[in-house]
Amino acid sequence: MDEQRFSYGGQAVLEGVMMRGRRQATVAVCRPNGELALKHLSLPGAQKSSWARLPVLRGIVGLKDAFMIGKAALDFSASVAVGEEEGDLPPLAQGAVFVGALAIGIGIFVVLPSVVANLIYTRMGASVLAREAIEGVINLALVVAYIYAISRIPDIQRVFGFHGAEHKVINAYEAGAPLTVEAVRPFTRIHPRCGTSFLVFAALIGFLIFLVVAGLPWWQRVGARIILIPVVASVSFEFLRLAAAHYHQPWVRRLLAPALSTQHLTTREPDDAMIATAIAALVPVLEADGMAPTLTAEQDPALALSA
Repeated sequence: MDEQRFSYGGQAVLEGVMMRGRRQATVAVCRPNGELALKHLSLPGAQKSSWARLPVLRGIVGLKDAFMIGKAALDFSASVAVGEEEGDLPPLAQGAVFVGALAIGIGIFVVLPSVVANLIYTRMGASVLAREAIEGVINLALVVAYIYAISRIPDIQRVFGFHGAEHKVINAYEAGAPLTVEAVRPFTRIHPRCGTSFLVFAALIGFLIFLVVAGLPWWQRVGARIILIPVVASVSFEFLRLAAAHYHQPWVRRLLAPALSTQHLTTREPDDAMIATAIAALVPVLEADGMAPTLTAEQDPALALSA
């Protein structure tokens, strides 16, 4: 991110929040007894090569880092939530889960839209551009349907509450507000750098990039799209980064509004304990960057709800 103004962020995990800064990420998770468990993860940002900071390439590196850190945060939160803080799956099982999830994702969001659009193209005589447009619409509809479907799962509702808390705390910090529950509570749970919106942008940007291989036979086209997934993700990362940097401009807000509206599905209004947990995750990250003092329960009594 920008060296002059770093973009802090994070993600919701099971019963908690992970926040990430320049030097470290911190995961704050509520134990079954109500206490907070903290885990600090060091980040390799300062050791990155200059090529890893180039546009597009930095997107690929950034997404890879985000995946690895996010996975570590989820593993920790899952173990704390069930009271077993050393309960990680064996590496082979973790690899199998990842490969299986990747295959399912490619099948649903790449192969399925292509199959349906190709059937329409061959049976109805649609043009190549119409076929690509149909495939893009199907892909976007599947992304939104997926977001909606997981938003209806009862056990996910608390995760979405922590997601809302994460956004509120970041919005409060970026607005210069004190990191207290009372000060954070009024802020919106919508944020322009959210991963939910990233999925929507990726579907739209993918449509444009995949036009490059539109003239290939079906099986080659599907293969090319799978190969181009890192490019789509990286360009989407750059677009989201640029849009977030100019989010203060009204026309940018209007342009992003449809994509950002999907965050209403993946966030919920958090309670005070969720907000306190998100604050507890951000404060050590800021301290590691030399940006903020520690907030104690005496300074903000609401922190005692989770401490």
